[in-house]
Amino acid sequence: MINSTVRCVLFDLDGTLVDSAPDLAAAANAMRADRGLEPLPFDALRCMVGSGARGMVGAALGVTPEQSEFADLRDEFLARYAQGLHVDTRVFDAMGPVLTALESADLAWGVVTNKAERFALPLMKALQLDARCAVVICGDTTARSKPDPLPLLEAARRIDLPPAECVYVGDDLRDVQAGRAAGMATLAAAWGYLGNGDAIEDWGADVVLKDPAQLLKFLRLA
Repeated sequence: MINSTVRCVLFDLDGTLVDSAPDLAAAANAMRADRGLEPLPFDALRCMVGSGARGMVGAALGVTPEQSEFADLRDEFLARYAQGLHVDTRVFDAMGPVLTALESADLAWGVVTNKAERFALPLMKALQLDARCAVVICGDTTARSKPDPLPLLEAARRIDLPPAECVYVGDDLRDVQAGRAAGMATLAAAWGYLGNGDAIEDWGADVVLKDPAQLLKFLRLA
């Protein structure tokens, strides 16, 4: 029997639904190459993906938002990423069967991401996810982004469901903070990028999912 309190599953995008780290890391290492620097190991960049351009520029070049050169480097990084948006980015292998199971059970699913629309929407289309999902809320769709709950509340509004009937799955502390503030059950994705902050067990999520298949168990679909 389906968990009767859940009518929609909302996912973070990068690190939860799709593995975009290869293309983001490639953009960062391209910036290093142009400056005569050796490429960084993939694992050193993967964990910073959840921090967006700020984290990638910081990891690649050691420049923080407080420094005067950061804005230009951020714009350069984003321009490079836009040119290789979906070269190696894929839906996580284990997420494919999960989406199919949700659709077979007539459960809606959607995406709430801090990724800007100019990147997220073309990526969703390239991965053929845009026509399958009920809603996509990006980092600039609403006036505030995660950890503010506004994007999640807007997603619930657009699909005409109470927030309490949605669950949110994400791989960053901000995802848990936003989900809880929105009144949704929050599930932390341990297969994601996670960052260098607190351990995932300390985020305060309702459940820590070790793999996508555990989501189906939570929903009583497996």
